[in-house]
Amino acid sequence: QVQLVDSGGGLVQTGGSLRLSCVASGSIADIRVMGWFRQAPGKQRDLVGFMAKDGTANYLNSVKGRFTISRDNAKNTMYLQMNSLKPEDTAVYYCNAMFGATWYEGWGQGTQVTVSS
Repeated sequence: QVQLVDSGGGLVQTGGSLRLSCVASGSIADIRVMGWFRQAPGKQRDLVGFMAKDGTANYLNSVKGRFTISRDNAKNTMYLQMNSLKPEDTAVYYCNAMFGATWYEGWGQGTQVTVSS
């Protein structure tokens, strides 16, 4: 159906920045929303932010002002710019797409973000 490949994670110090990328391919014409999730060890997977087809974006309060979602339609790519990173941001980050009212179940590998103190 659809393939989502995320990348860009790494190890940074507190206050550092990273930009994650999510490349979508396959049957992407009906995507309504694209979003970023994260899951820390021992924690549930949380929605970090999402962007609707019209470009409207929303974020978790804890990342608002620090994280920004953008996209490049020509490259079928969504980005998550993460600034002022904190140790609490450490998690595996995943991108996903919503076609109807639910998120696509085909989760990829995710990309590890580690923020040292």
